[in-house]
Amino acid sequence: MDPNGNGKRGLPRLREIIRRQRQDSDGGGTDSPDLDFIYDDTDTHPNEIAELYSYTEQPELALNVKAFEDQMEQYNLPPSWQRLSLEQRKSVVMKLLDQLEVSSKPLRMRAARCILYIAQGCWAEMQSDAEQQQWARVNVMLLYQLGVFSAFTDLLNIEIENSTAAHVAMRKIAVSLADSQDLRVILSVLYTITEVIRNEKYSGSTEYQSDVESFCSDLANSYDDELLIVKLLGMVTRFCSGAAPHFPMKKVLLLLWKLILVTLGGMTVLKDLKDEKREKAGLPRLDEDTMEIAKTMRASSPPASASDLLEAQNQKRNTRPFRRNLMKQSSLDDHESLGMELDATLVGGDNGDELGELSEYDDRRPPENSENNQMYSNYQNRPTSPPLQSSLVVPRGLPWKPKVRQKDIDLFLDTARLKFVGYSLQGDRDSLAGLPLPIHEGVKTLKEHVYTSLAELQIQKEEEIARNPLSTSEGEIEMTPTEILYQAMLPNLPQYMIALLKILLAAAPTSKAKTDSINIMADVLPEEMPMTVLQSMKLGIDVNRHKEIIVKAVSAILLLLLKHFKLNHIYQFEFMSQHLVFANCIPLVLKFFNQNIMAYVGAKNVIPILDFPSCVIGDQPELTAESLEIGDSAPFSWRNMFSCINLLRILNKLTKWKHSRIMMLVVFKSAPILKRTLKVRHAMTQLYVLKLLKMQTKYLGRQWRKSNMKTISAIYQKVRHRLNDDWAYGNDLDARPWDFQAEECALRASVDRFNNRRYTQANQDSEFAPVDNCLNSVLGTTYDLSESFKQHYQLWLEQEVYGNTIEWEELLLNQTI
Repeated sequence: MDPNGNGKRGLPRLREIIRRQRQDSDGGGTDSPDLDFIYDDTDTHPNEIAELYSYTEQPELALNVKAFEDQMEQYNLPPSWQRLSLEQRKSVVMKLLDQLEVSSKPLRMRAARCILYIAQGCWAEMQSDAEQQQWARVNVMLLYQLGVFSAFTDLLNIEIENSTAAHVAMRKIAVSLADSQDLRVILSVLYTITEVIRNEKYSGSTEYQSDVESFCSDLANSYDDELLIVKLLGMVTRFCSGAAPHFPMKKVLLLLWKLILVTLGGMTVLKDLKDEKREKAGLPRLDEDTMEIAKTMRASSPPASASDLLEAQNQKRNTRPFRRNLMKQSSLDDHESLGMELDATLVGGDNGDELGELSEYDDRRPPENSENNQMYSNYQNRPTSPPLQSSLVVPRGLPWKPKVRQKDIDLFLDTARLKFVGYSLQGDRDSLAGLPLPIHEGVKTLKEHVYTSLAELQIQKEEEIARNPLSTSEGEIEMTPTEILYQAMLPNLPQYMIALLKILLAAAPTSKAKTDSINIMADVLPEEMPMTVLQSMKLGIDVNRHKEIIVKAVSAILLLLLKHFKLNHIYQFEFMSQHLVFANCIPLVLKFFNQNIMAYVGAKNVIPILDFPSCVIGDQPELTAESLEIGDSAPFSWRNMFSCINLLRILNKLTKWKHSRIMMLVVFKSAPILKRTLKVRHAMTQLYVLKLLKMQTKYLGRQWRKSNMKTISAIYQKVRHRLNDDWAYGNDLDARPWDFQAEECALRASVDRFNNRRYTQANQDSEFAPVDNCLNSVLGTTYDLSESFKQHYQLWLEQEVYGNTIEWEELLLNQTI
């Protein structure tokens, strides 16, 4: 192969790599091993730093070293950070901060690049990645202590309002890497400081504990200025509107995600906050944690695909030609997935335009003796195994303790009283007179498993305030970091959700490029297109990697906001959820999963030797077709697995207990799409897929259930049970399509009432606001007068008081007052 990457010897190798990346993994069958993926808040710290930089940005790293050497020469200091004393380092940083405030933009950006090089660990002087990471940690903490983070926040504000750069970018046919050069430097410094401090926060070290606490406090309590999180959300909105096409979205979204993670907290913080809030509300702490239990599960064998069934049939015919071919019912699983693809117009257009006929699922007749199905708690308590076994080895009993809502107990009592006694007792949950003994035992069992959520208590409180606004007091609103963020996001929250979903749609692998769609590639495409096959291959990997990182960041942002808003107040969560639903989030996520999910999970869109800091430390090998895969051995992509689980969790949160949204899953034919996702041999992924299948099973009809008994069995084994939930039979009285629109409207009214009462300033002037009619307090009210008014006070008296004749009689007779 010649130095330019051309030549016949290299082409077969490139073709082999491309073929392996595009291969259809369905032929792997069910014998693929379980994926050893550990779900966490983030990937490893080195990987999170490496994903900040695109491979096309690599030449710009040398500009940072050049800027540092030039500055050291001006300061008459050696161009070596390690050889400087601590006082000299502080002096250099302070001089650079002063240079950030000069009027000359080239000088400002040279200082910014110099600070970025210091935050990157001064990699030109390092001999290993570990040494670079250690120096990056020390340098970042020094930079934060000296005020670099706040200085770069101000620099970001200046660059955001740079209208010249925006106009130049809008006039261009194609925006490239050069248009976002300055913004990328600023965002890289902010991200590096945030990520290093986040890693320090969860490292267990106490060396910089005070700095970490100060950083988190500064981010969460910016009362005097707009929150940095809200500024970044504003950048996302402006980018999607076309007003700033040069904004580097990947870096903006990564910084946004890490700021939310540091400010509000991850999975551990959420669990502790939930326990704390439940204890404060008088509720018992949770004994079971979904994440921990899911980690102990084993993945089930996925349902057989149509191709597997045909192959099995042919093998049976060849080995047993004289015997009638019989197949077990469980082996028919997934037969209907063949040819059921999500329509190309799934996302886009007006809400609801894509809803089609439901003729395929019209058979909702319950099986015989359906009246006995409403109470099958005794079956749940039996020590028998589920109906059909998968590869999961079930320990004695199911992994979850069954739950029941108080609403379900009330419904069960009403039904039993009407059936056996002939009347109902509204609000009575204790009287069992006239009911047979099995009903007594059933009520006792249900009450033993009743679960009261924080959301139920918050909804009850809101309903009480709505009924008695004068006598019911909400109490003081606790200004938690989540509450502060919600209040800051509230005015533009719908626009933020639409913008994030637009970016998610553009980054989805199933999306096709459109001329009118947003260009999320602006911060990865070089000014000059590649000229060789190898360069094209590198750029193709970089583009796919870029999209994957964006999906990872957006999915993590949405999930974190949903989780924290729900814990803070259920109606904050519902407000965000409704706007996600209105923006077509449900079909968008389904469109994302309507792909070869095994190929996506196992994608190798990474070139390890080009990841930072490997690309700048030590001798760099020549980039060839063989060197593209050095160090690439994992059977799955961490970020793609992380994104898939995040999107499944988001879909679960949007649809749980919402019958209208569950019907959207049915109408958009999500069942075959979700069942193909079961091919991913990972227990947590399968758990969230099975949850989504369970909630819509009652709507899919009897034939679907008969044909998918293996999936039904997996749901029994892995998903928590609601004792009197007829999910497998379709006898739920709530399953009435004509009530769905009313359900959403009622929820919207409750959410609007909540927001208007708590956050609308006009509400303070309502008829319920108290009137101050005390003469002393009114006359004693003081007002701050401006300096200009004080200087011209005499002139104001002459013009407005002495120079005007006031007819007091007419003023008193005026009826409009």
